[in-house]
Amino acid sequence: MRKQLGPSLTIDYEDEGHGKPVVLLHGFPFSARMWRTQSAALKGNYRIIVPNLRGFGGTSAFDRAPSLEQMASDVNALLDALDIRERVVLGGLSMGGYVALAFARNHAARLRGLILADTRAEADTQEGKANRDKTIAFAQAHSAGEVVDQMLPRLLSENTRQHKPEVAAEVRDIASTQAPAAIVAALKAMRDRPDSTPSLARIEASTLVIVGADDVVTPLSAAQSIAQGIHAAQLVTVADAGHMSNMEQPERFNEAVAGFLGALES
Repeated sequence: MRKQLGPSLTIDYEDEGHGKPVVLLHGFPFSARMWRTQSAALKGNYRIIVPNLRGFGGTSAFDRAPSLEQMASDVNALLDALDIRERVVLGGLSMGGYVALAFARNHAARLRGLILADTRAEADTQEGKANRDKTIAFAQAHSAGEVVDQMLPRLLSENTRQHKPEVAAEVRDIASTQAPAAIVAALKAMRDRPDSTPSLARIEASTLVIVGADDVVTPLSAAQSIAQGIHAAQLVTVADAGHMSNMEQPERFNEAVAGFLGALES
């Protein structure tokens, strides 16, 4: 589906199921496709809305300096366009988690719950910024497939790489179809994002923090920091999963999310 939200913005998104709205934000450098297993599992009880963030999937590219705040504003605009007035559960993995935290800062009144998966609250360190710049330079001169090939060893657990080659293939397929310009813009937005740590204490929405036990990109310590910063947040560790925990161990991931959503109803 597509919504024209302005002269320079068309958002491509998926909208399935019926019930209270749950919005899922994809990681880098992926698209809404990465959430297909979660959509299938949850759409029987909830309305699952999965947008493609700026430049990814069929969504318009940035027309100004790229930022996660703009991505969060786009999500807010999509909710308006869909006439969703009730509060939503917003989930994001990795980059999607950064966008979810930006949304929580700027649109807190719209949140019923928050799911933060394989992400971190802190801004990039100077070393992290330098690594982003190296990846930007590489992405400007290479294909999306070559970018993800560099990333794959760190994205997936050893268990996934050895025993689930189909997951690695799907991860690569989703990322390799993205526009190199979108990859570069997202890298700049992540590099320049603010530190979300000071705002964690102001989050009042019920929060689920999920992390793959073998995540080396945003490890358990990063998830623990988020969970400790948000009042009454719960932390779930997914065994035998790396950074892409929702794709590597979908049954365990979905069980955690379904339990969290069910508790919100009680």
